[in-house]
Amino acid sequence: MAGRIAVKRRTIRPRTLVVAAAAWLLAVVFLLPYAEMVVTALRPADELRDASYLPRHFAWSNFVGVWTDSTLGGNLRVTLLVAGGSTLLALLVALPAAYYTARVRYRGRRYFLLLVLVTQMFQPTSLLVGLYREFFQLDMLNSVWTLVLCNAAFNLAFAVWILTAYIGSIPVELEEAAMIDGLGRLGALRRVVLPLAMPGVVTAVIFTFISAWNEFVMGLTLSTVPNSQPLTVGINNFIGNYTVQWNYLFAGSVVAILPVVVLFALIERQVVSGLTAGSVK
Repeated sequence: MAGRIAVKRRTIRPRTLVVAAAAWLLAVVFLLPYAEMVVTALRPADELRDASYLPRHFAWSNFVGVWTDSTLGGNLRVTLLVAGGSTLLALLVALPAAYYTARVRYRGRRYFLLLVLVTQMFQPTSLLVGLYREFFQLDMLNSVWTLVLCNAAFNLAFAVWILTAYIGSIPVELEEAAMIDGLGRLGALRRVVLPLAMPGVVTAVIFTFISAWNEFVMGLTLSTVPNSQPLTVGINNFIGNYTVQWNYLFAGSVVAILPVVVLFALIERQVVSGLTAGSVK
C-alpha cells in the first residue's frame, strides 16, 4: 500500500543478549544475600534451623521485638547524629578548601592534592590505639562528638578531592561576570558556584554519610556504653557468647540498610554526575 509507512524493526544482536543475561545473572547473585537477610528476619525463632528457604509462618513481630528487646532505638539515634554531624562538618571544611585549591594556583598545590590523596591510604584501624589514648585523656569516650570528629576527619580527604574536581570544571568566567555585576567573592561562591557544583556537593555528602553510617571499628572501640554505640555496634550485640539471635540480627540489618538505600536511590543521578566531574574537557 502506497500510504503505508514502513517501520524499521530494531534487531537485537546476540552479543547484546549475552551481555544482558550476564548482567541479570550478576545482579541476582548480588541480591540473593539481601533476599536471605529479609527471609531470615521474618522467620520465627523455632524455624531458624529449618532447611527450607521460605518459612512456614512469617513472624512480622521480629521487627517489633528488635526495638523493644534491645537498645536499637538509641543506637539508631546515635548513628543519625554521627552520620549527619560528620557529613556537615566535613562539608563545611572541604568546601572552602576545595574552592581555594580549584581557583588559586598557589605554590605547592599539586603536593597538597597528592597529600590529600595519600591520606586516603590510611585505615582507621591503624590509628585506633592512638585515638583511644587521646580521647581517653580528654575524657571524651562514649561521646557522640568523638565519633563525629573521627568520621569527619577520615572522610574529609575524599570530599576535598571530589569538590576540587567539580569546582575546577566550572568556568571561572561565570564568577568574574557575577563579580563585575557587584557580587563579592563569597556572593559569587554562594549564588553561582554552589548551584552549579551541587552534583559534586551531593556526591561528597552521600559518600561521607554512607561511610559514617556503616562505620563499625571506631564505634566499637570508642563507645563502650550500649546506649552510646552506633547502629552497627548495636546490631553486633545480638551475637552472644553461646547463642545468636538470628531473627533479630537480620531484622536489625534490614532496618539499618533501608535509609541508605532509599537515600541513594533518590539522588543516584547526581552522584553519577559528580563522580564523572573533570573527566571531559
